[in-house]
This record gives sequence, structure tokens and C-alpha cells, in this order.
Amino acid sequence: MKRAIIVGATTGIGRGLAEVLIKHGYRVGVTGRRESLLHELEQQHPGLCIASVFDVKDPEAVSLRLEELATALGGVDLLVISAGTGEVNKELMFDLEMDTIETNVIGFTAAADWAFNYFGKQGHGHLVGISSVGGLRGSREAPAYNASKAWQINYLEGLRQKANRLKSKVYVTDIRPGLVDTAMAKGDGLFWVMPLDKAVRQIFRAIIKKRKVAYVTKRWRLIACLLKRIPRFIYDKM
Repeated sequence: MKRAIIVGATTGIGRGLAEVLIKHGYRVGVTGRRESLLHELEQQHPGLCIASVFDVKDPEAVSLRLEELATALGGVDLLVISAGTGEVNKELMFDLEMDTIETNVIGFTAAADWAFNYFGKQGHGHLVGISSVGGLRGSREAPAYNASKAWQINYLEGLRQKANRLKSKVYVTDIRPGLVDTAMAKGDGLFWVMPLDKAVRQIFRAIIKKRKVAYVTKRWRLIACLLKRIPRFIYDKM
């Protein structure tokens, strides 16, 4: 039986992925801050799901709890970092920006480093990060969110370079969703908001195929191409 850990599995993509992985024969460790939601998932899948409650903004807790989960599962083959936050912050309030940075940069990095080092010592493993199409360009409405996703995209690319230097089989996948119908989809004039179940199915397929980078849903690849090509003098005025 394969074993996976989903960091950030209380709701949304993380919870959806946990359900799909269990359905496909994985034993899954789930993490998050909301104890009741994690234990609800654990109770729905007795023996196949183990919950660990902690906040990724505490790097020491990340390493300690992930190590405990790995031991409880009897090892880890796959780790998905789905924990994330972000707010529309038109007034540029620092506390909102800092919360995003602590979760999406510090917490993400702590989990990614633990997983990469664990898989390197083990000789195999698959690290998956849920970044965002938003990481391709800046955002006047949510500066910290888009910047933090750019950090994740580049960090995962750096780890993929490191993995290529290893003799062991360590894989790194960057999943870049567009807008998904979860609490994270915020702002005015949203379009192409995809159903959660569709997004989760496509993410699962990308994981199984060990894709290096995957846009979800696939049509968001078109948006990504357009975003990359908009001249700076035009984008600055948007």
C-alpha cells in the first residue's frame, strides 16, 4: 500500500485529494489547523487516514509532526503541499500580507525541505506543490499572494534541479491551478472558475504521471501563456 501526506487537507483541494488518494489505495496522513475537520476525515476512513493537527506557520512543528506522521504511516511515498492562504488586500494592510508570507513562503518551505530531505535519504519519493497561475505575474489586489506563489514556483524548480543531481528517484511536481471553486477564489469579476472535483481529478492524473509542471484545468495553460507575453508597460496599467 502506498502512503501519502497531504499538508493542508481540511478543505478544498487538499481534502479532495485525500479522498481520491484513499479511493485509489493509498494510506493518507492529513494535516491542518482545524481539528474537527481532520478528525471527521479520519473517522470516515478508519485505518486509512491519520490526522495531525498543526499550523504550518510554525516551522519546528512542521518538521516534528511530519516526522511523526511518516512513522505512523510506515513511510511516505508522496507528499503534497496544499496548505495556503491569501487575501484581497487593496488597502495593503501588513498583517494580511504577513499571514500570507508566513503560510505560503515559510510554511511551504519548511514542508518542502522536510519532504525533499526525507525522500533523498529514503532513495525515492514524490513532492508535489500546489502553487498557482497567479505566481506568473504580480497582482495589485493581492500582492503577497501572487508573490508567494512565484516563490513556490521557483523553489520547486530549484528542488527539481537538485533532484536531477541525485542518484535516487525523487520527483518534484508543480501544480498551477487557475480559479477553483473553493474559499480561496476571491475577488471581483472571476471567470473560468472550475468545479473542485474536476480540478482534483486533473491534479491526481498529473501526480500519477509525475508531471514536472501541470496547469489545472488544462485551458489555464492558455491564460498562463497570455500572462507571460503581456508587455510590462501594458500589464502595469491593468
